[in-house]
Amino acid sequence: MQPFSFATTAQILCESGSAARLAELCRERGAHRVLVVTDPGITRLGLLDDILLGFALEGISVAVYDQVQADPPEAVVLEAVELGKVLGAQMVVGFGGGSSMDVAKLVALLAHPDCQQGLADIYGVGNARGQRLPLLQVPTTAGTGSEVTPIAIVTTGETTKMGVVSPLLLPDLALLDADLTLGLPAAVTAATGIDAMVHAIESYTSKLKKNPLSDLLAREALRLLAGNLDAVVRDGRNREARQAMLLGACLAGQAFANAPVAAVHALAYPLGGHFHIPHGLSNALVLPHVLRFNAEVAAPLYAELAPLVLGSRLKPGSAAELTDQLILELAAFSERSGLPTRLRDAGVPEGMLPRLASDAMLQQRLLVNNPREVSEAQALAIYQAAF
Repeated sequence: MQPFSFATTAQILCESGSAARLAELCRERGAHRVLVVTDPGITRLGLLDDILLGFALEGISVAVYDQVQADPPEAVVLEAVELGKVLGAQMVVGFGGGSSMDVAKLVALLAHPDCQQGLADIYGVGNARGQRLPLLQVPTTAGTGSEVTPIAIVTTGETTKMGVVSPLLLPDLALLDADLTLGLPAAVTAATGIDAMVHAIESYTSKLKKNPLSDLLAREALRLLAGNLDAVVRDGRNREARQAMLLGACLAGQAFANAPVAAVHALAYPLGGHFHIPHGLSNALVLPHVLRFNAEVAAPLYAELAPLVLGSRLKPGSAAELTDQLILELAAFSERSGLPTRLRDAGVPEGMLPRLASDAMLQQRLLVNNPREVSEAQALAIYQAAF
């Protein structure tokens, strides 16, 4: 066993209906002024209405920043930070999908009264310094695992993204409440669920930091996700399956926060940057093709994961044969869920594939974790296979 380090969110609360106690949880932590970071959809659906009443009953001043958008640009982060400073926020709550939670992490850091850094200073690994405000995360999708990761992704240009990676970004509490996910559309449920499965799979095969603890979490995450995804796509009101999906996404987040993701994500990011394809769908579109590419070296590990996805439907065979079954079943999740399965079906023109391959090479932070080295020509071949 190689030496490893493992860090995660200090506390996880996994309970349907627990979001109703959010104000109480903030008060228990001594907060009198709280900033909630979310997106316009959450406000429009009224998911925060009853929760905000709870803050009033607890005598807590609360402000809501609800302008987070998918792939949040720097301007959104800076707006939210400014509101946090004006409020004199003593605590930050991320409420929503991965983008809202990522912005909340950065606000907790940059709105701290003693913060001496700007957003541009903290991009990269380990560049954030000092302290942050207490941070609670409430995911409303079962996908990103951002509630347990030390990573925040920001869109820095027309098509480029940068990451902030620091232990300071690990939240104090992750609150997993299936009731908040009951209204998610089937397509969003499917794409975010596949995103979480990608986290588990890539963590399990991560080249540099794979470790026994992340492996345990990745395996259990994949079992929960694969075993419940069809159920929640078919019946979005299935509370038990929704809670299992939230826990699976959280466990996958814990896994990849410590044994990082690789080429699936590296090739997915340019799809989001150029065509604004949602992150989960971007991952789903390239997943089978990256796994086929990696199988040359990673088949023994993929074979270990195949029973968790296929269960009793798995047919005995060699590592290569088990890997084939795994890849076909992962692709079938997208087909059964009605997601686009080819790049062309998601609006990607064939002429852009060389540019996508070139952009994917910029994601060396991720590519170094891939079990097989990826050249630009090989990235292009993967995109062509996915087209």
